[in-house]
Amino acid sequence: MQQHTYAIMDRVEDSHWWFVGRRAILESFLSPIIQNLRSKIQNPTILDVGCGTGANIEMLSHFGNAEGVDVSDDALDFCRRKGLKVQKGLAETLPYEDEAFDLTTALDVIEHLDDDVAGLKEMYRVTRSGGYSLFFVPAFMWLWGVQDDISNHRIRYTRKQIVERIEKAGYTVERATYANWTFFPPILAGRVFMKLTGIKPESENNINVSALNGVFGKLFSAERFWLKNFNFPIGVSIVVVARKN
Repeated sequence: MQQHTYAIMDRVEDSHWWFVGRRAILESFLSPIIQNLRSKIQNPTILDVGCGTGANIEMLSHFGNAEGVDVSDDALDFCRRKGLKVQKGLAETLPYEDEAFDLTTALDVIEHLDDDVAGLKEMYRVTRSGGYSLFFVPAFMWLWGVQDDISNHRIRYTRKQIVERIEKAGYTVERATYANWTFFPPILAGRVFMKLTGIKPESENNINVSALNGVFGKLFSAERFWLKNFNFPIGVSIVVVARKN
């Protein structure tokens, strides 16, 4: 990511509707995973790959002993100020022993990698046999926007593309679904508008209507109830649950 992006992320990710809604959806996927893991181990070990400024580590800490790894010194500084356990490392060469974690996560991370399969293989390596990995990635190249540029994304995936890469890394994919269909139309419209007008904000995370932020967060979060039993056919993002057999 561009350096200024971390400061923006740290400022907004506790309250911005996108981050609030994403965490609510992720927690709904994490609950059954942790339930399965706790049938074997009481306090699962969790690694957040590409941990950014640490909000996801804080969320994951509710489910087990969580820590993070990131390549950015700026991101790691934000994490350490919050008292989080982190270390520096590349996703493609993680600084951990084989099978060190019960659960690994990459939440809007894989799309940053020049070699996404190499990063996925590293996550597979450090995940214990019988353990899980949870992935969250952006969907559809035709949704490419300013945030993709400033975040140095390499790709936005289709569900088929990300599943194929995860399986190539060795995983068994247990579930893959699109997410954020609620705001799919306005996000698509907004990105088309920016392309046509040439308007480029410093970050799309800055685009926010404070009076409606809470409402938007609740709307986005509500998708977790649908996603308990239903896979969405379209959305802004993709969620994948994979297991290392």
